[in-house]
Amino acid sequence: MISPFQNNNNFRKFESLYIWKLLTENRGNSLPWYLAVSLNHMPAKYLICRSIPCKFPNLTNVNEQDLWEELTNLTEDFLEKWKLIKSGNTDLKPEIIHQRKTSLLDLNVELVKRMLTHCNFCRWNCRIDRSLDQKENLEKKISNSRLKKKKVGTCQLESTSRVGSYFHHRGEEIIFRGTNGSGTIFFTSCNMRCSFCQNGDISTDKENGIPITPYNLALMVWQLRMEGCHNINWVGGDPTIHLHTITQAINILDSFEITWINSTNIKKNINYIESIKSDKYFNDSFSQNTANAFYKNSMFNSPQIWNSNFFMSTETTNILRTIMDAWLPDLKFGPGKCALELSRTPWYWETVTTNLKHIHEWGEDFIVRHLIMPNHLECCTKPILDWIAKNMPDIQLNIMDQYHPDNLCDPLSPHFKESYKEISRSPTENELKTAYRYANDLNLNFKPLSYEKMCFP
Repeated sequence: MISPFQNNNNFRKFESLYIWKLLTENRGNSLPWYLAVSLNHMPAKYLICRSIPCKFPNLTNVNEQDLWEELTNLTEDFLEKWKLIKSGNTDLKPEIIHQRKTSLLDLNVELVKRMLTHCNFCRWNCRIDRSLDQKENLEKKISNSRLKKKKVGTCQLESTSRVGSYFHHRGEEIIFRGTNGSGTIFFTSCNMRCSFCQNGDISTDKENGIPITPYNLALMVWQLRMEGCHNINWVGGDPTIHLHTITQAINILDSFEITWINSTNIKKNINYIESIKSDKYFNDSFSQNTANAFYKNSMFNSPQIWNSNFFMSTETTNILRTIMDAWLPDLKFGPGKCALELSRTPWYWETVTTNLKHIHEWGEDFIVRHLIMPNHLECCTKPILDWIAKNMPDIQLNIMDQYHPDNLCDPLSPHFKESYKEISRSPTENELKTAYRYANDLNLNFKPLSYEKMCFP
């Protein structure tokens, strides 16, 4: 039997890209799981997650501690099933995925909802109740005096998520942008305060974009994948602070059906979300080819990528373990005071490196990004490369050269601050060459991705 992806020209072009051979030849993890899911050879993790039954039929009646214990137990079941699926010793049955019994995916959603009431999505551990918005409080006629006392955490967000834009991203690493783009969704706000942020328009403006529901978000995912995107790329700002909306959206991805995708209600929501879609010309292909998006012709399928600053809590990492197919973490700052001085972020080094160790020990598919910054080779770049060489020398690494002064570091901006003068320029050619030489001397696996735009369109 010929599987659908074999008749899909987009998949053939993506699979034949020379980068896959190059990654394998240069040792290290060539992201085999991610590639298999993108080609619909394998089911995305969230589908496997949905197939794992939970012992609690009504999650809302269970205390949070018991839910976490159940997550620990079911994660082991998930890992065993994932192993069998990867080896070809078992497969998913559509009737199990589509049944409405409580699953590990439902458990993840419920736990994230509980976390939102005492928010511990990221390392700040603000413990703020984000579950009610000001608008909801007004509708419930809570007094103005109480509204004024309502607190927000570091991210400044309540429960509503906003998306600034979504589109076929052509600027990511070639293994993610491929031939038809990475299905990237940009959320507003952030849990860090990087003075040089090149997405400052959305990371520093929590009101940017449009408010979206989990349903709206799921529709974005559906649309991007049906249009041929190789993956769904959760980014921002940072996606961590929107964990509740993202997990709920993933949990309803199988609620869309081809037969009613053109219904009036769906069209109304599509018109709403497309007000922020940056590549309108893809619209004509929407829903044209189910081979882009289905595993075994019956299960909506798309690899999920967590594109994050990785300043997240252990609880969040454990939730994402059974949902994300690939990870794209930043490692920005070394172990000194740079994170505090340039990003107002304490506990940075220990938090991010701990999370990186977790996904490495778990055998996940991931790429670490490091951005070379001017005057920060000795304090950031070299210690970071040393740490990678010591702890995970096999990983794929992208040492990026595209830093430019932006946000508070741009001398031409009215927001420029003199205290950031040291990073108010692009790196020199010598700084870039020094960083690459240092990585080469450590025998790190960085060349295929760091140099790929010199070789690939």
